[in-house]
Amino acid sequence: MSNRDSLKKTIAERLAASGTRPTPVLIERELARCERLHSALIAIQAVRAAGGQAYYHAVDLTDPAAVASVMADIRGRHGRVDVLLHAAGLEISRAIADKEPREYDLVFDVKSDGLFNLLHAAGDLPVGAVVAFSSVAGRFGNAGQTDYSAANDLQCKIMSSFRTTRPDTRGIAIDWTAWGGIGMATRGSIPKVMAMAGIEMLPPEAGIPWIRQELTAGPFRGEVVVGGQLGVLASERDSTGGIDPGAIGTGSAGPMIGAITGMGVYSGLRAETTLDPAAQPFLNDHRIDGTPVLPGVMGIEAFAALASLVAPGMRVTEVGQVDFIAPLKFYRDEPRTITVTAVTRPDGADLVADCRLSASRTLAGEQVPRVTSHFTGRVRLTAAAAEQERAAAPGDRATSAVTHDDIYHVFFHGPAYQVVDEAWHRGPDAVARLARHLPAGHAPETGHTTTEPRLAEACFQTAGLWEIGHDGHLALPAHVDLVSIPHRPVPGAELFAIAHPADDGSFDCQVLDGGGDVVLRVNGYRTVSLDGPLPADLQQPISDAMSA
Repeated sequence: MSNRDSLKKTIAERLAASGTRPTPVLIERELARCERLHSALIAIQAVRAAGGQAYYHAVDLTDPAAVASVMADIRGRHGRVDVLLHAAGLEISRAIADKEPREYDLVFDVKSDGLFNLLHAAGDLPVGAVVAFSSVAGRFGNAGQTDYSAANDLQCKIMSSFRTTRPDTRGIAIDWTAWGGIGMATRGSIPKVMAMAGIEMLPPEAGIPWIRQELTAGPFRGEVVVGGQLGVLASERDSTGGIDPGAIGTGSAGPMIGAITGMGVYSGLRAETTLDPAAQPFLNDHRIDGTPVLPGVMGIEAFAALASLVAPGMRVTEVGQVDFIAPLKFYRDEPRTITVTAVTRPDGADLVADCRLSASRTLAGEQVPRVTSHFTGRVRLTAAAAEQERAAAPGDRATSAVTHDDIYHVFFHGPAYQVVDEAWHRGPDAVARLARHLPAGHAPETGHTTTEPRLAEACFQTAGLWEIGHDGHLALPAHVDLVSIPHRPVPGAELFAIAHPADDGSFDCQVLDGGGDVVLRVNGYRTVSLDGPLPADLQQPISDAMSA
């Protein structure tokens, strides 16, 4: 028998001895009281063991005068509050139609009025941080907990308001999942209900240090969810998010966006597209060891194209924090279906969409398809007009160049992606003259693209030439901090890519026309080298052009 069960047995015996029928409700109520007292005692002992002095006040937080009296004592004793931790709460789970108004008010008021009374009583007392214990029920909602959810959500909004109402006080709301071993969720059949709902309970040894971590790890303020698997809480309530996917036109979204399949609260806007190497030049002309591989720049295009459907009145200003996690290969030249998602949130006057490109594949001998996330990235949308960018034009070439034929004896790209005509060095930088009159990069050829994929590809290849020229290795894209498109190039204009190596091993690149107008910018481009250096005869023309 566990210690908790033993205590419940003792409580039942004491209730019976006093002439009170020991019902489960009375036993749980007395058990909760004992647990609260025990927790308070442990906290006092811990403070003393650390060399501090603990002062314990038992107070009804819904009583403004009582709260003000305690805060006055703190003001007189210390003159400040370093951390105000608001962890009070009651939970009476019952459908709202069956809940008495006084029960609703009690559950709601302990958290909301309690926090208000604390802050009101603090007045101008300096408060370093306020940490409010909220719940995943406040973040996601939960059946039978309308009052509890509403009170927790209000706490989160109050913490967020500190940015303007109390700028000198950090406000942190922690949305706890159900705790295991301690707390309200350990009572009765709740653990079994949680397991059936797929909600992972939080071990105390993992949860208890979290508050200190949030306070000391950095200047974060706002709302944070602490939990493992959230099961039904984080599941979508509607398979399409309540929209009619067919009503969202994708005809102008370009080759990477096929059909919209839904827009979930947590999964965002979703699109599925079937890509066929036999139909798309960006696959047929982008082969590694003979296998078509989706170019990273087309993943960037997919993110920008999908995000632009979220807010048609805004434009894509940049795609950033792009990680090329795993190559998307089209084995045996067979078509594959990709899924692209964009979860959008406001960021000031802009919108930011966190995007993901994934695909599934059933391996031999397996029944369940494996889903792989291939690329992730973040798109920024703005209503502001684009600002023109200018840079120093590359001028006349003063050094020898590596030619188109020598470049594509090394690079694996086919005609549609042979975007560099010649390249040379200018000081520490690599400069490339871009090829003109390329064959179509996607089908249909007249289709719109949100970005300029082959201009970004030119940046990648120019940086790749610099790497071959200096260390002899062929490399593949791994990460991009930022891709931005200040404006579209004039059709047929002569363009140049200039790749500058940074001290941290990344590259910054610009594509500009002969007059110095920047049409695309790439920042923080990083690669991963393939094993082994290239043969010397393939390296030599590139090394000669890239060397000082």
